[in-house]
Amino acid sequence: MRLAALVMALTFTATVAAAQDADRSVKDGGIKVPGWKGRVDRRPAAGGKTIADSKLTAEGNALRLSVGPAGNFWRDSDVARGDYEVKATFKEHKMAASHPHSYGIFIGGADLESDTETLMYCIAYGNGTYSVKTFHGAKVTTLVDREATPALRKADANGESTNEIGWSVKGGKPSCVINGQAVKTFEQSEVVGPEKLKSTDGVYGIRVSHNLELTVSGFKKS
Repeated sequence: MRLAALVMALTFTATVAAAQDADRSVKDGGIKVPGWKGRVDRRPAAGGKTIADSKLTAEGNALRLSVGPAGNFWRDSDVARGDYEVKATFKEHKMAASHPHSYGIFIGGADLESDTETLMYCIAYGNGTYSVKTFHGAKVTTLVDREATPALRKADANGESTNEIGWSVKGGKPSCVINGQAVKTFEQSEVVGPEKLKSTDGVYGIRVSHNLELTVSGFKKS
């Protein structure tokens, strides 16, 4: 009986946690900045949510992102080729969930509005870890899975953090760069190939998990 009660309690706790962290819908959602596009992850989102359940607005020279479902934001004109660096500074406002969600930069974007889109992203979490993944249509390949790095600034007591996330590509080798430090460098063969990237050349943009409040500044390529 005690075991059954424990199982019921754990199930109830997990159900409540999942309900509290379901994809939200942001009031007056949609992309409000000319030239920007967005797409939610192609998965069964609760209630069939779309990019209109998030909101992207201008905040001076920065962007304000109020995120519902996880997804990507980009401009078709933002294309990087050869050797390049792309980066942005992300200020995460107070976390609304009981666990950290992620934000970062993607590169190598191609066919982003199709069923065979490709991209690779480096993302950071408020607990001081980061991940790197590639998308090729429905195929997701994890290259780094929530590894801790001292390069990241963890969320403070208010659940807020500020980190610069980006990529540096030199000689075809991409490096995930966090606060100016290359935390992981890949051989081209690790990221380019079947079910991964077509190339490290391509569109670059912003990758976000769900239910985030972010200010993104200094988004640029050099």
